[in-house]
Amino acid sequence: MRLQISTQLAIFAILELAARDGQQVSVADIGEKYSVSSHHLAKVMHVMGRAGLVRSARGAGGGYQFVGNARRTTLLDVVQRFEDMSSIDQHPGVADATAEGQALRQVLSEIDDIARATLGSITIATMRKLVERHGAGGGRRPKPVSSRQRDRSPS
Repeated sequence: MRLQISTQLAIFAILELAARDGQQVSVADIGEKYSVSSHHLAKVMHVMGRAGLVRSARGAGGGYQFVGNARRTTLLDVVQRFEDMSSIDQHPGVADATAEGQALRQVLSEIDDIARATLGSITIATMRKLVERHGAGGGRRPKPVSSRQRDRSPS
C-alpha cells in the first residue's frame, strides 16, 4: 500500500504531537524534523484540525496539540482524511459485464477490507511504542548486506 505524502505527513505529525502530550508544537518544528515544507504541512494540519484530531493555538508559543485519545485513535482515523479507501475505480459496466471483471472486483474489495481492518486496528499509542522501539536502536536502519558479504560470513 502506498500513501500520499500528505497522509504520511499527517501520521508523522500526529505521532510527534502525541509524543509531546500537552505541549504546543509549531508546524516549523515538525517540518524541520521531517524536512518538509511548512506550507504543505500547514495544509495537512488544517485538515487534521477540521477532523478534530488536533487543536491549534495562535501567537507566541502557539502551535498544534494532539487532542485525540492515543489509545483509541487509529491510523485509519488519520489515513481516511487523505486517502480514498474504496475499491479501485473501474467502470461499472466493464466490471459487471464479465465473470473476470466481477472476480477482480471481489478480490480488490477484499484487499481494501483487509487494509481498512489493519489500519483500524493500529492505534496511535501502538505506533508510538513502535517508534520508541526503533528509536532505541539509534533510529537508523541497518545497512543491507550484499550477497558478496553474505557469502564471506562464517556459517
